[in-house]
Parts: sequence; C-alpha cells; structure tokens
Amino acid sequence: MSVAIKVDHVCKKYGDNIIIPDLTANIKNGEFFTLLGPSGCGKTTLLRMIAGFNSIEAGTISFGDQVINELPTHQRNIGMVFQSYAIFPHLTVRQNVEYGLKIRKLPRDEMKKRVDEMLKLVRIDEYQDRLPERLSGGQQQRVALARAIVIKPDVLLMDEPLSNLDAKLRVKMRVEIRRIQQELGFTAIYVTHDQEECFAISDKVAIMNKGVIEQMDAPSTIYNSPNTEFIARFVGFENFFELTRAQGSDFAAADGTVIRAADQKPGERFKGCIRPEDVQVRPAGEKGNNAIPGEVMVSTFLGRHNQLNVKTAIGEFVVSADQTQAFPIGTAVTLVLTENKIKLIG
Repeated sequence: MSVAIKVDHVCKKYGDNIIIPDLTANIKNGEFFTLLGPSGCGKTTLLRMIAGFNSIEAGTISFGDQVINELPTHQRNIGMVFQSYAIFPHLTVRQNVEYGLKIRKLPRDEMKKRVDEMLKLVRIDEYQDRLPERLSGGQQQRVALARAIVIKPDVLLMDEPLSNLDAKLRVKMRVEIRRIQQELGFTAIYVTHDQEECFAISDKVAIMNKGVIEQMDAPSTIYNSPNTEFIARFVGFENFFELTRAQGSDFAAADGTVIRAADQKPGERFKGCIRPEDVQVRPAGEKGNNAIPGEVMVSTFLGRHNQLNVKTAIGEFVVSADQTQAFPIGTAVTLVLTENKIKLIG
C-alpha cells in the first residue's frame, strides 16, 4: 500500500507560459513528502501531474519502476483529498466512504469490514449515518480522508486539505493525518503554503519558487540551514545584511561594523540573516561582539512580545522584545546579534 515515486526532469507549460521548467524529485516508499511554497509556485500543478489531471510536456513520472505519464488517473491507484472536501452531500458518511469500494465492486462483506475499520481509524464511526450537512468542517475532512484511503492507495495526494478549517482544528487534524499515515505506512504527497503545518508532519520538504525546487531536505535542515534568501524569508528570517569576510569568523558589515558568525562557508561575500527572536535588545551605548546601535521606528504589541522595527546603519531590523520592556518610538537601543544564530547565504 505504498510506492516510491520518481519525478525526472518534468516540464509543464500552457502555450508559451512555462509553469514548471525542469523539475526532478525522488520520494521514498512510505515517505510523507510535502510541497511547500507561495501561491502560484507550481506545487498544485505538480501534484495534479502526479495524479494524472494535468499532462506532462517533457520528462517522466514513475511509480516504482512503472512510468505513468500515459496511465489514466483511475489506473494509478491513488487517493486524493481536496481543499474543498468534495464529498457527496446526498450520501451518508458510510455511503461516502464506501463509494470507491463499490466502484471497484468489492464483495459486500469485505466492503463492510474495510469501511468499519476506516471509520474507526479516522474516528467518525459514531457519525456514519449522518449526512454531510450535519457534520462540522473537521468531521467532513475526516470523511474525505477515509474515502481516499479506504481503497488502499499506493499514494495519497493532499492539496491544501486543512486550509478551510480554523487554526485550532488545523493543528488537531494535521496530527490525525500524520498518525494515520504512520499507522498505515502509505506514501503521501502533501501541498501547503503553511510552513508550521508542513514542518510538523513531514519527513521531507521541497520548497518551490516559480516552478523550481530551491531546497529539498528534512524540515529541521531547511529551518536551520536555508540555501537561499527566498527560503530564508519563507522560514522566518526577516533580517538581512551584507557581509564581507574579514578574518576567520569575523565579517565586515556595510558600515565597517565587525560581525562574528559561527556559520562558516567558503567564499568572500555573503548575505547574513537572522530571525527576530535571535536579536537581543539592550540599552543604548552597550558594547561587545555583534553590538549594533539603532533607533526604534515602530513598536507593535503582539501578545507575548513586542515587535520592534529598528533602524541601524546596516539596515532596518525586525526584532522581538519582552512585552514588559517599553521601547517608545525614537528610543535609542543596541541590538546584539546572537553569533550562532546568524546564517550565511552565498
């Protein structure tokens, strides 16, 4: 009930408009693989190519050793969960879940057994006789998930399946999806633009930008070591500054300020980046390593902390400050950049 997937130099275009120019990715058997990126980056287009909904202009997609480019969607043994649920409003929960098995003409006893198991697995067995209109959004999404996996697909494809749910329910449902995937062991490809959601459930993540995978790695690797400025911005880095290597771990900023970074890469010129929470706000005039004088331009209350926009000689910084500390607009401060939190992008 799972398969390895190979996407080999695929291209997708509509007329002269190239959506995916040349994309390659390998997905392991039983892996939870997520396509992450902003709207319009090509992630849903790639998912639809794997599903067979979109044509492939060049390259190949393989399930195991079988190239599936010309294989009709209904012969690919995939399950699909859509953003809009797409369950039948006139059928009960049980009838929705058993629909795919009826199409496959499973014996009645086998079908009942499989549906019973699936209803319990996704925890909607008590609602099996209800129509969708009497279900919450989360319950409807569980029905859609059960219907997709009751057929025992080789691959489960999910396109922004939680985007219509409220924040708390999204967190609950992503845990459920991961639990079910690990319990059954199927290969899953998940599309989202939500970084937190993606990192919480994935074995591997591919971040896409303009039809290109800019980095494909484990969630922790992408979060801690982004390859490009686009990826760094996407995973929470908001402060960027030009650096030139001086000596060893020391780098010179644009105004000559010496910045020490634990991150080491070959080369002379870099863009340094750091997250807001990794910049300390100190009193004006404080000296020390990576100390940068600045002036508070904007102060925004965000509950657990205040967000400050601070103007400095090497650019404007966005930083997080303890909400108990008051930094009115115009306050002179010193920013201290945590040495081992600075990342270098070539």
